[in-house]
Amino acid sequence: MKVGFIGLGSQGGPMARRIVEAGYETTLWARRPATLQPFVDTPAKVAESPAELAAASDLVCLCVVGDADIGEITGGEDGLLVAMKPGGVIAVHSTVHPNTCRALAKQAGAQGVSVIDAPVSGGGPAASEGRLLVMVGGDADVVERCRPVFETYADPVVHLGDLGSGQTTKLLNNLLFTANLGTAATALSLADALGVAPDRLTEVVSRGSGNSFALNALGGIGGLERLAGLAGTLLQKDVRLIAELADAAAAAGGAVLDAADATLAMMGNPR
Repeated sequence: MKVGFIGLGSQGGPMARRIVEAGYETTLWARRPATLQPFVDTPAKVAESPAELAAASDLVCLCVVGDADIGEITGGEDGLLVAMKPGGVIAVHSTVHPNTCRALAKQAGAQGVSVIDAPVSGGGPAASEGRLLVMVGGDADVVERCRPVFETYADPVVHLGDLGSGQTTKLLNNLLFTANLGTAATALSLADALGVAPDRLTEVVSRGSGNSFALNALGGIGGLERLAGLAGTLLQKDVRLIAELADAAAAAGGAVLDAADATLAMMGNPR
């Protein structure tokens, strides 16, 4: 399988590197030439446009920021869909609205190209070590064709069901993470007010029943304010998307959405 990769940022870059190092013939394209620099010592080829990359690839992995980026890269006279061959696959690793993937699948399907949604969790270090979590939605046969490529940077690769289910699952994960950030931050603040050093509380709770990834993340980066600068707008986007899905399904967000909204307000990024 020949692989194309677009989106060579802090997470996508290590993912692409793992694909190249696994021996797959890989083609890259980037809007920012600087992101290609780490690959000059590899066999990876560089395309002049998404269309050129598509023509050289059986599987194209997209790890760009948002919904608008997906449309820009796949559409237009230099976009992927101009040149992808029948039987090709587009894997959307970005965290976007499930309907963005479904709309793309409708366009791509008209020319015999499959789309799967495969958002990831874990960050660049996990990708470098081959232990990203990949949440996949789409046709089971297509997912299995792509699984060996995904397994170069991920363990586990979880197939969740139809197209869009990967995105919905990732958004639920990020909703819960956002909610946990707020509860962890307020618990640390309360500890301080009650005379318990927050770092000592973290040490204890990290080994107890109240432990969470969010609690340890706050300790590792220096608190909620610092995290807001790093990821506030992205978490805001994801909570907005899952709230929209819940409204469309007439499903109550309940306590988890209330807690996530409180966290976003604390971060200065209200939904």
